[in-house]
Amino acid sequence: MPRSVLDERLARLEKDGFVARLHSRDASLWSADAATQSAIKDRLGWLTIAEKMAGAAEELRAFAGQVRDAGIRDVVLLGMGGSSLAPEVLRATLGVAPGYPHLTVLDTTDPATVLALERKLDLSRTLFIVASKSGATIEVLSLFAYFRERLGAVKAGSEGESFIAITDEGTPLQALAREHRFRCVFLNPSDVGGRFSALSYFGMVPAALIGADVGLLLRRAAAMAEVCASGAAPADNPGVWLGATLGELALAGRDKLTLLPSLALAAFGGWVEQLVAESTGKEGRGILPVEGEPPASPDVYGDDRLFVQLRLETDPSADDALEALRRAGHPVVDICLQNPYDLGAEFYRWEVATATAGAILGVNPFDEPNVAESKANTEKLLEIYRAEGALPEGTPAFSEDAVAVFADDSSGSLMEALASLVRRLRPGGYLALAAYLPETPAVRAALQSMRLALRDATEAATTLGFGPRYLHSTGQLHKGGRDNGVFLLFTSDDAEDAAVPGQPYTFGVLKRAQALGDLEALRRRRRPVLRLHLPAGVEAGLARVASALASAVETDTR
Repeated sequence: MPRSVLDERLARLEKDGFVARLHSRDASLWSADAATQSAIKDRLGWLTIAEKMAGAAEELRAFAGQVRDAGIRDVVLLGMGGSSLAPEVLRATLGVAPGYPHLTVLDTTDPATVLALERKLDLSRTLFIVASKSGATIEVLSLFAYFRERLGAVKAGSEGESFIAITDEGTPLQALAREHRFRCVFLNPSDVGGRFSALSYFGMVPAALIGADVGLLLRRAAAMAEVCASGAAPADNPGVWLGATLGELALAGRDKLTLLPSLALAAFGGWVEQLVAESTGKEGRGILPVEGEPPASPDVYGDDRLFVQLRLETDPSADDALEALRRAGHPVVDICLQNPYDLGAEFYRWEVATATAGAILGVNPFDEPNVAESKANTEKLLEIYRAEGALPEGTPAFSEDAVAVFADDSSGSLMEALASLVRRLRPGGYLALAAYLPETPAVRAALQSMRLALRDATEAATTLGFGPRYLHSTGQLHKGGRDNGVFLLFTSDDAEDAAVPGQPYTFGVLKRAQALGDLEALRRRRRPVLRLHLPAGVEAGLARVASALASAVETDTR
């Protein structure tokens, strides 16, 4: 994209008074519909949240000290999407201060993961954070019910002391916390949406509990907010400039935001992925964040990429690799943080950028219509399970070794089914691996290897998401964004399962219902999707798929 196009966009934003209108909460930046504007105005509290939260920093520090002094060794965050990703970034980047409890983010319905965590914990010395903006998130409430029941054997009658809640005022979770006498409830400002909540209680409570300097994080965020709200031109506004770059390049076809974080900032990519994908992926438009894709030489990439490097000032330089990308004609943005606490500023910068990109693309970045659709699909399937005792799995087209293939065509082989799916990839499209599998190192490594094979063979962007987490992230873009994705969806039998207390189903059934609901939503939109079920063990099944995939891409690219 010629530099003049971005300059023209920045000049237009300046002429339209974009910065002043953004910070005066002018919802007409994103919609002309009165009802939509009203809903947007109720989601813009993130613009001033750093300033508001500064007054709570000392309260949070004191609370974290009480938890530490009470002998709590582990904190487990039961969350999903916007309520879980920022805490994961902060833990991975800042680490845990000496003497403070370890933080685990549990955002899955995979029974093996739930059971493995339970076995590691001393429940008598564990604090659970139940985090949900709506207070009705099925994954979060199911996990709460499970661990509350387990705590009954350890703290009969006083289980509530082991829980705190973060939610909006008036939600079912607030009522639940009152009923079960939680240790504490943090009521978040209701005008802050989930994925824009990193600097609110959703991000800052977990940060305080691991001993992070919440005051410093918020001061860095407030400094960025001041620059972004100043009267400087959009070209000198860090958030608006980045958003204009994202939006204008997406309009020009470079809608694959390829994140290249240094090792120290690797977790930040997952937070950006959710923010950008769920905010922009709707109405047939969107920006696809490509997070965790192994870097490659410039000739492997198509002309649909924008590269953003995120690094600490002390990290080894990647200047040669970035220069090679620039020489090959790819746009590159380099963002450098002086120290890890600049994450506060980056959370704010990227929120402004996403709001700006949404305005340029002509979408409302503050709703998530297709996430709600996926939730409805899951509930419908669970109702069928309640009535019939089984989910409507369908019948595989055929089975081969350790893999059952659910496809429209019952003839052929696994290799041919994979080759047929890859052939449906359009220029400028992407390949998404959606895994309703245990997120173990071995499983992730196997799927990452498949990503590499697919990207190198097709030059297409690839993504990897574990369900149900990605339903609250790229799942919105899969259904609401451009019709240019090809989807490979994995399910498996669960070697062990766990009941969801108070429900007739298990975590394994809930996870399968979420997978089938996602599959249904993709098929309803005629998105190319192949479901591969691994009944004989996940690792054996993935090895078989990898072998067939290698043959498929080799055959298809000869």
